[in-house]
Amino acid sequence: MRIALAQIAATTDPAANLDLVRDGVRRAADAGARIVAFPEATMCRFGIPLGPIAEKLDGPWATAVRDAAASAGITVVTGMFTPADGRVRNTLLVTGGGVEASYDKIHLYDAFGFAESATVAAGDTPVTVTVDGRTVGLATCYDVRFPALFQRLAAEGADAIVLPASWGAGEGKVAQWELLVRARALDSGTFVAACGQADPTTVGGQHGKAPTGVGHSLVAGPNGAVLDALGPEPGLLVVDVDLDAAVPTRTATGVIANARDTRQGASAIFR
Repeated sequence: MRIALAQIAATTDPAANLDLVRDGVRRAADAGARIVAFPEATMCRFGIPLGPIAEKLDGPWATAVRDAAASAGITVVTGMFTPADGRVRNTLLVTGGGVEASYDKIHLYDAFGFAESATVAAGDTPVTVTVDGRTVGLATCYDVRFPALFQRLAAEGADAIVLPASWGAGEGKVAQWELLVRARALDSGTFVAACGQADPTTVGGQHGKAPTGVGHSLVAGPNGAVLDALGPEPGLLVVDVDLDAAVPTRTATGVIANARDTRQGASAIFR
């Protein structure tokens, strides 16, 4: 499967960001990709009130993405915000190529002095989709610090996991990002396609307190090796992945078959 990662620097203007999505979808489709992933918070970058930005999945922003995906004949994964309980949900829209689904971020970024849960309501359901007959899992940014989610997606048949993100900047954070993506690929035995927001300083912006991105999108294989990666600036990464390698790799390591629920002591964690 050919997977594209569209590393963009989203603005606070959803209409402008939609233009970036349309351009990325077109370029990914022209490159022959079957999936194109955009970052978390593609609809609007973090750092401003999200309530006025949020729209339902049948709203105009998502509908425009849906139209772009349908026109290109490609599956699009992109980050947006949907209304919740007075807050919003950090949602991945997955659309096109016969797929229509969404995933609400389960693990919220209450870390490094940022409190995502103050404005964002957590999801509670892992999600997989089927693209060209193959199972693909979904995760978002801070989810990457929680191996159990990735192992559960693998246990549900995912050979690849798409991971949009808007990573927080700081000392050592790029190294952590790369390490965590590789580790989750290795301990789930899947390909992890991790698409981050570009570093805003590469396009004349700044970081501030909110997690606005560091770039360095990458695809890691089920053995933890990096297949290809971008730098900090905006770009499109297109990678061919051999999904048939996932099951033999995780079978060899036993990471799913041997997993156990340490809270109960006896039963397999994802049975």
